[in-house]
Amino acid sequence: MNTPLIAVTMGDGAGIGPEVIVAALLDEQVTACCRPIVIGDAARLEQAAGILGLRPEITPVATAGDASFTPGRINVIDLGLLPRDLPWGKVSAVAGDAAYQYVEAACELAVAGEVQAICTAPLNKEALHAGGHVYPGHTELLAELTGTEEVSMLLAAPRLKVIHVTTHLGLLDAVDRIDPPLVERTIRRGHEAMVRSGVPKPRIGVCGINPHAGENGLFGRGEEATKIAPGIEAVRADGIDARGPLPADTLFFLAGRNDYDLVVAMYHDQGHGPVKVLGIEAGVNITVGLPVIRTSVDHGTAFDIAGSGRADAASMVQALRQAAEMAPVPAS
Repeated sequence: MNTPLIAVTMGDGAGIGPEVIVAALLDEQVTACCRPIVIGDAARLEQAAGILGLRPEITPVATAGDASFTPGRINVIDLGLLPRDLPWGKVSAVAGDAAYQYVEAACELAVAGEVQAICTAPLNKEALHAGGHVYPGHTELLAELTGTEEVSMLLAAPRLKVIHVTTHLGLLDAVDRIDPPLVERTIRRGHEAMVRSGVPKPRIGVCGINPHAGENGLFGRGEEATKIAPGIEAVRADGIDARGPLPADTLFFLAGRNDYDLVVAMYHDQGHGPVKVLGIEAGVNITVGLPVIRTSVDHGTAFDIAGSGRADAASMVQALRQAAEMAPVPAS
């Protein structure tokens, strides 16, 4: 009972979230490392279990403290927000609003110290907006709900870990947003996350923006020298092993063969593309900088296969394991 309590948000109920949650919470890797409590709808989890041909004991509980953990049991704080006839694989404002409320409830539990981490199933941005909650995604939503001014997205796959200086911005806006203080803060958050996950002296490679990292001013307008290098110099002065700016194509190759523990990407697709090529099936999305640990699957709602029983739970299993690894040890 000294494993962490983790609030697992059900995500968009029309997507594959309910299916991957049921499958993952019955996995021995998960039950060995944490005590998960779903924030969602018990009836939808029952439907998902039926689709998967599984018969877990799905048990509504009023609070995290009411949960008990025995083989085959799934505890759920049942918000009862979804109609029983909600179709699978279709955008729904009701499901979008429910996904928001699951996250809000999980944040309340985490901030109050009733759980040690949050693990999120995917939500659908179109449904979220239709439900009246206009956020670019989970990262920005969690930042607002926890009163956090700035966070970073870190993607972790079996062979590669990447933290992003910018995420949900157009490319021109992202380049404009990058500056030395933001680069410095991102590197520091990444360093702290790696240390917390058991890498005491992480080797950090920092991408450039332009081809060949500008090649001494040949490409671009000197962004590497003005926007990135000063941030690297600031963290190196404090003993953080950060190197760059480096050509992104070369850096990802080197990181893929384990020369670097963490890559700092400058913009969304620079970091997401390599991670998804190397390991989307078991990838984990970690929000760094929140007052609580938050991990997530590294895939979307997969409306095309939702309700079919074909969803792969590997990423959810890894997200729960990563949350357990990074979470503080609960008080006895």
